[in-house]
Amino acid sequence: QVQLVESGGGLVQAGNSLRISCIGSGLPFSHMTMAWFRQAPEKEREFVAAISWLDRKTNYVDAVKGRFTISRDNAKNTVYLQMNSLEPGDTAIYYCAARRPTTTLTSPAEYSYWGQGTQVAVSS
Repeated sequence: QVQLVESGGGLVQAGNSLRISCIGSGLPFSHMTMAWFRQAPEKEREFVAAISWLDRKTNYVDAVKGRFTISRDNAKNTVYLQMNSLEPGDTAIYYCAARRPTTTLTSPAEYSYWGQGTQVAVSS
């Protein structure tokens, strides 16, 4: 059974940093492209960042470039999202997702596996 479990969310003030994590089990983690999506209240789920398993190539939505960094530790079956200079607009539930192909696509429909999400709230 595939499981993706996110952790590390919380409430932070604008300008501060937070690192969220996602541990995978029941899947060949080292051969899975991993991604983070987020969904704010009454908004559609949107792509945030992804990292390929083949060459660790990364992809980011423009809104987080230069502030967020996605990384992975295959030995720990874990993907991270380091979020710096957080803004109130970053407030959302953050979801971890996985797909087998190597391309870091941005559509939620391209990802086969999902976690339950972790809440990130940024106060002004």
